[in-house]
Parts: sequence; C-alpha cells; structure tokens
Amino acid sequence: MTDAEPQVVGELIKIGAAAAALGVSVDTLRRWERNGTIAFTRRGNRRYIASHDLAELLRERGATRMTSARNRMQGIIVSVKRDEVMAQIDMVCGQFRIVSLMSREAADELELKPGDQATAVVKATTVIVEAR
Repeated sequence: MTDAEPQVVGELIKIGAAAAALGVSVDTLRRWERNGTIAFTRRGNRRYIASHDLAELLRERGATRMTSARNRMQGIIVSVKRDEVMAQIDMVCGQFRIVSLMSREAADELELKPGDQATAVVKATTVIVEAR
C-alpha cells in the first residue's frame, strides 16, 4: 500500500486505518473478527469496516482504555470544586486522600460529583517517600 492510497472508501475504512485509530494491530482486528467482536466488509482480498461501526467501537473502547499506568486505586469522590478553567477532585481511596487537578471541561464531561465511585490512576515520574 502506498501513502497515496485512500484509507476511506465511501463510508468504509480500511483495516489498517481502523487499527491505527483503535491503537491495536491489524492482527488484533482479525482476531476480533474471528471471535465476533467486529465485522468487516470484504472487497476482493481487502477488509473494510463501516465508519459508524468504527466510531461505536472507539466510543466503547474509550470506556475501557488501555494504559501503561499500573497504580490504580478505587475510591469515592468526596468533593468537586470548579472554577472557570480548572476543577479539583478530592477522593478517598481507602485510608488515602487523592487530589486530582483537571480541566473543568474534563470534569464536566465525566459528570463528576461527590458520592460517585471512581478510580484514581496514577503515573508519575517522581514519587516522594517519607519515613515515619
């Protein structure tokens, strides 16, 4: 395939472009097809996915996004403070208090409010350890 070759044919997306959008390999998409997770349309020996099916799969995977972060703490949101630009989310995760600063837009999209269950996902390049 050359760079000049279109990745979208009408409402159909080539398997390679779909794999790139989903952040998976073409082989993964072929496995998903075999187990019934997705369906492709075939034109000759090429596989295509309908654009609306790809959009739905992207929405679904957004909820179960894969990440390299390994530090996950389940907790309850106890406070949400918003201003025009930012939001401060306070959580209790077991005996720990976790504070997250994010854009107000992100907090609004997530519809965060006190009492909600949530997961704090922490990935940091610096961790400070205090001795007692």
